[in-house]
Amino acid sequence: MSELPGDLLYTKDHEWLRREDDGTVTVGITDHAATSLGDLVYVELPELGQEVESEGEMAVVESVKAASDVYAPIAGTVVAANEDLADDPEKINSEPYGEGWIVRLTPTDDIDESVLMSPDAYQQLLDELDD
Repeated sequence: MSELPGDLLYTKDHEWLRREDDGTVTVGITDHAATSLGDLVYVELPELGQEVESEGEMAVVESVKAASDVYAPIAGTVVAANEDLADDPEKINSEPYGEGWIVRLTPTDDIDESVLMSPDAYQQLLDELDD
């Protein structure tokens, strides 16, 4: 499993988010989630302009083993979707924190960081799952 990037926040559902300089938030799934799913074969992305609710479904990732919903860690409007994943969904497996990002959102409200986890808190969650 790869090192957790320190500039990201994480959710209990294994999504990550990164605040961008322009005020948007980039969202993806963690290496743990990608590894658990196995090789991804398809990603269903949301439409540009779609409104998503915090903890609401916003995308679907499918592997040879299972399909899994990706939940929005914040409420917002989809301003970009990683169209490269249509041709190469395995980017999520190989670069979950880089080229494997899924969507970019403009937050509807201030981000409630109390429901998100720091890298250390997320690592603790992963350690508990491994026990």
